[in-house]
Amino acid sequence: MHPASDAAAILSIERPHPSLLTYYLLAAAVIPPLFPIVALPLYFRYHTMRYRFTEEGISMRWGILFRREVIIHYARIQDIHLRSNLVERWLGLARVLVQTASGNAAAEMTLEGLREFEAVRDFLYSRMRGVKEHALPSHGPSAAAATGTAIPAGTEPALAATLREIAAELRAMRTALAARETREAPSDGHHHA
Repeated sequence: MHPASDAAAILSIERPHPSLLTYYLLAAAVIPPLFPIVALPLYFRYHTMRYRFTEEGISMRWGILFRREVIIHYARIQDIHLRSNLVERWLGLARVLVQTASGNAAAEMTLEGLREFEAVRDFLYSRMRGVKEHALPSHGPSAAAATGTAIPAGTEPALAATLREIAAELRAMRTALAARETREAPSDGHHHA
């Protein structure tokens, strides 16, 4: 697939795959006496789960009585993991775990019921890297150092001018110290270690 068509396909994802409901029902059937108690919340979770991929970030919402929504901007994403157990693999599903720098060890968002999980992971990585690369060369001397370009004279910010002055003073001090060491060196030809 072409990257643009991949992105369009990812941006169009709004719901989990129907196999997720099968997975939920199989998971609830593990303990038959508790099946109705476990299956009902999972059934409503599946039917209310919505994803939204935008140019700025991703959101996930679900719930009937207690609505929950998680929104993550691509710039906040720190890491992305894929996870699937034996049953999920049998159904062709995987979960995409999105982690941020929130300090929490658990994933901030878990996208469930995706068949195109690898494409979603790659999409999120490209967006995450794209946002961070655009943010890097923004302004000032750090941008010049990052891109290897000089800041045009007359348009440099005050910080760049101050840093240039400091660099010039450090060069002058280094030259003065080198000259002083040369003058203080013994003239008898013996060098002390």
